[in-house]
Amino acid sequence: MKPKPKNSVELTKMRAAGQLAAQVLDFITPHVEVGTNTLKLNDLCHDFILKHNATPAPLNYKGFPKSICTSINDVVCHGIPSEKDILKDGDIVNIDVTVILDGYHGDTSRMYLVGNVSDEARKLVDDTYEAMMIGINTIKSGSYLSEVGKAIQEYSDKRCYGVVRDFCGHGLGKVFHESPPVLHYYPQIGCEDFRLRKGTTFTVEPMINLGTWEAETMEDGWTARTKDRKLSAQFEHTLAVTEDGVETFTESPKGWHKPPYA
Repeated sequence: MKPKPKNSVELTKMRAAGQLAAQVLDFITPHVEVGTNTLKLNDLCHDFILKHNATPAPLNYKGFPKSICTSINDVVCHGIPSEKDILKDGDIVNIDVTVILDGYHGDTSRMYLVGNVSDEARKLVDDTYEAMMIGINTIKSGSYLSEVGKAIQEYSDKRCYGVVRDFCGHGLGKVFHESPPVLHYYPQIGCEDFRLRKGTTFTVEPMINLGTWEAETMEDGWTARTKDRKLSAQFEHTLAVTEDGVETFTESPKGWHKPPYA
């Protein structure tokens, strides 16, 4: 089903929600360090969101037990924060935040480097950010949605990465996950394609693996890991289609786009 573009009032509210989500990631950045457990990161983000008169959307969403997702190393997405998950030197971790502010969602994630990270891991993180941006840069009123996935797939194939197919971007607004599904791979067999219209809002959030694109979900029903247990990375922005391009709602207020953040 084709999504209904947002009006100016809705876009204003989404802009505010997106900026708050980005502020959460800016706020948590100095706390992502060796020896910190991911439950502490969750609790800090949770309190920050509440103090800004918003709600953490993941909490109790379809049974998810925490307020953010923390996905370390070979975890593709939906990692559950835990006191037992202590960040170690050399880890890479994705923190995924979604807030509900004044009834509208803002959804974003970034990668973080913990201590001394290998060159291979650092390159994966850098390339995943570039893949996201290449996909975003295809977007404008009149462009096809499938061009996002095609651009990301072509970029990733040249670097022999696996582009995750089990999870995708999504429309966003009053509803956490609405139309359209935004696939990050190509060809997109069996998925409806259409031209984008000004005011359409959705996320672009590619998950890129060092090895196979395949993932599997663990017994907790949430944590997804790469099937070959090689590293995975992800970045995510919420955006709106404009006449000539795209407006990104979740840009870092501090200008922190990809690590290192300083």
